[in-house]
This record gives sequence, C-alpha cells and structure tokens, in this order.
Amino acid sequence: MTERTFIMIKPDAVRRNLIGEIVSRIEKSGLRIAAMKMIRVPVELAERHYAEHKEKPFYQDLVDYVTSHHVVPMVIEGEGAIARMRELMGKTNPAESPKGSIRGDYGLSVLENVVHGSDSP
Repeated sequence: MTERTFIMIKPDAVRRNLIGEIVSRIEKSGLRIAAMKMIRVPVELAERHYAEHKEKPFYQDLVDYVTSHHVVPMVIEGEGAIARMRELMGKTNPAESPKGSIRGDYGLSVLENVVHGSDSP
C-alpha cells in the first residue's frame, strides 16, 4: 500500500552537510520525495511538534535543539513508506542502530541523531 510519512533532516545533519547523503539513501531505497524544503523552525512550531514530551525533563532541550539551525522537512511516499523509512533510519539511539542505517552511520547521540521520522501516516 502506498503511504506518506513525515521525515525531517535535523540541525546536526544540516550543519554537517549530510542532506545530500540522506536524500540519496531515501531515493536509492525506492521511496519518493513528494515534498521537501529547508526551513528554520519557529519556537511555537517546535513546541507543538514536541508537545507530547512537554512534562519530560528533556523537552526544552528538544525545542532548543530543533530551533538552533535549519532543518529539511520532507514528505516521503511509497509502498510501506513508514516501515521502510523506520528501517532506513535505524533506532533513535545511534549506538543501538545497525551500521548501514542513517543513524547508525551518522548519528552522534539520542538528541543529535540526524533524522526525525514519524511512526504513522
């Protein structure tokens, strides 16, 4: 089934010039980029995006981090796009992600893990 999902290249990857590498991996996997742009996330949007974590001690760190530099939000589509992107990205913690996954190859920490990916359409 063709699905659409939200993916965001995070500030650490943009700073480290990894946009092209990440886009290339997505395209080589057979998924299609339906929309993509580079933006600076406003604080209000970051607060809404991470609202589910508002009461957690790391909430403000997330907001500060995602607003610290440009990001590249994308809509990815294709057969089983959600599961395929989750596999391509690897686990949230790069240390637990396999080599060959985006986070396993480029992630620095749980916070600076290169990409955000939705787990639902």
